[in-house]
Amino acid sequence: MNRFTKLASFKKIILLAGVACSCALVAQSQTTGGKKISTDLFGLFFEDINYAADGGLYAEMVQNRSFEYSPAERREWNPFSYWEYITPGYSYGKISVETNEPVHANNPHYMVLTAEHVGHEESFKGDAGVGIKNPGFEGMVVKAGEKYNLSFFARQLSEKAVTLKISLQKKDGKNIAETNISTASKDWKKYTATLTASETYDTASLIILAATEGQLALDVISLFPQNTFKGRANGLRADLAQLLADMHPAFIRFPGGCLTHGDGLDNMYRWKNTIGPIEQRVEQRNIWGYHQTVGLGYYEYFQFCEDIGAKPLPVLPAAVSCQNSGGTWRVGGTGQKALPMDEMQDYIQEVLDLIEWANGPVTSEWGAKRAAAGHPASFNLEYIGIGNEDKITPEFESRFKMIYEAVKAKHPEITVIGTAGPFHSGEDWEKGWQFAHQLQVPVVDEHYYTDPKWFISNQYRYDKYNRDSSEVYLGEYASWGNKLRNAIAEAVYMTSLERNGDVVRMASYAPLFAKDKFTQWTTDMIFFNNTTASLTPNYYVQQLFSANRGDLYFSNVIKKDAKDSSLAASCVQDSKTSDIILKLVNYDSAVAKTMKVDLSRFKKMQPAAEKTVLTGDANAQNTLQEKNNITPVTSAYNISKTFNYTAPPMSLTVIRIKMK
Repeated sequence: MNRFTKLASFKKIILLAGVACSCALVAQSQTTGGKKISTDLFGLFFEDINYAADGGLYAEMVQNRSFEYSPAERREWNPFSYWEYITPGYSYGKISVETNEPVHANNPHYMVLTAEHVGHEESFKGDAGVGIKNPGFEGMVVKAGEKYNLSFFARQLSEKAVTLKISLQKKDGKNIAETNISTASKDWKKYTATLTASETYDTASLIILAATEGQLALDVISLFPQNTFKGRANGLRADLAQLLADMHPAFIRFPGGCLTHGDGLDNMYRWKNTIGPIEQRVEQRNIWGYHQTVGLGYYEYFQFCEDIGAKPLPVLPAAVSCQNSGGTWRVGGTGQKALPMDEMQDYIQEVLDLIEWANGPVTSEWGAKRAAAGHPASFNLEYIGIGNEDKITPEFESRFKMIYEAVKAKHPEITVIGTAGPFHSGEDWEKGWQFAHQLQVPVVDEHYYTDPKWFISNQYRYDKYNRDSSEVYLGEYASWGNKLRNAIAEAVYMTSLERNGDVVRMASYAPLFAKDKFTQWTTDMIFFNNTTASLTPNYYVQQLFSANRGDLYFSNVIKKDAKDSSLAASCVQDSKTSDIILKLVNYDSAVAKTMKVDLSRFKKMQPAAEKTVLTGDANAQNTLQEKNNITPVTSAYNISKTFNYTAPPMSLTVIRIKMK
């Protein structure tokens, strides 16, 4: 059955609106009430690309904390990477990386530090000893008066205890925080301490010195600010997490796109490897060319969703790896590999175990593990994605079908989201949708990145979709660029997502984060470094739509020239607050344009409304050096039953109206 030709039922006859907010096909006539649309329409997509997790959102300050870096990730890397051997005060000794008796089998490498001779502090300025130094991710940022939680595992290998001098140190050798710890066990033991910074500094290093002679093993050397988001242990960088909270997303998709199914079967993201104590998690190579500690793992993702009131949307591999495995990205996609059939039952159980871990009672096996981690209550999981823009091969289809039917049979309350390839059209898109129809998959994940003109030309794409079939999750999309014109083109398209919120269940811009100097994908929503972040115009557009979601859509409220594709608009109502929310978009870069607003169907409106406008030069963009070129401006705005609104060139306007 062709998705675009089947007629909808009589109650959902498609209407052509000549001069209306939709200016296109809509699902049903709305002469009296609004059309119900998804309450989960706008959310976030998170993937550890561009150093978004380690060195980014995940607040760990030590790089290569478990000595697990490898040449398989980068040729120049090894277990010693980002650790400098130091011997101040004419001391001497040695270090080595061992694997004989690790803290845990999942974390095989650890460092052995031998202090053969410790010099005298009087002979120079500073501490004497044999030790190691870690600069973190391009320097550790500390703030005067703030506290930092240090932890590490140590095993005393010499007969006598070893005294460690631990400090945060400036480049000139001055300590700005320090503490002493002595080993107390010949078995692995976790040690903790608090370091308080005496001054603000943005390129500090962590120093661990053996100040007495002896030998010990060290592993999982970790430093976190106490001031993480919501004060969570093993938590998130507070400023970056707050930027996401400020968007008020309906959901968060994680752990990514391509990261999910990985670079080969051994690199697939397996959720069970990412929960439990961090020393027991399985670190691995990141498909984007670096390392992932999975310290930001499934527990932390679910917890963050709960902290900001967003629904969790975990996406698991469909038992196949990325078709671009082995360096075949954009070169034909010949690298997809599939788990052997004799492993499929175990893998299906892994998927089912995730649902139990998220939602099961504390008396269940996996619910008990969630409770042991500190969360006895259910995480209230509703959605689960299977697959990520996979090539629609027979191997994919057979394995997806097995997983989907198993989840549907045991957990009919869970909405499974399928996949339809990496493009807005083409073979995989067509095969993906055909396959989804056959299985009656409730929601299908579409991905596409393209230029702004495509978004303008295709703003009626979803008006044509069948309302009696699978719904859409637009899981990854963006126009190529972070200029204002890119963001406003996306705003035009997002009004169409609202208009079609009865068939488009969810949408999320991607990628989310990009770290300065560590960016593999150049069109992103938030650019950041160790101290600050730059919010792109795309961020503000996403925020304005997400923070102003509605659950009812009204057509024929905002009228504009039907032939002018540069204009778009939508009208929604949030039934929880009763607020009426208007979004008016002008993509023309030179001319202000007028739209007519007719609110006569709404009763008891307050005349004093709030207006927020994002506008400026079409080619303007925010950078880390110039962060405020483009920002939304909010002001009071008086409305009446009918009025004309003149939208500035290249602008998005949101008008929020309170009811009496």
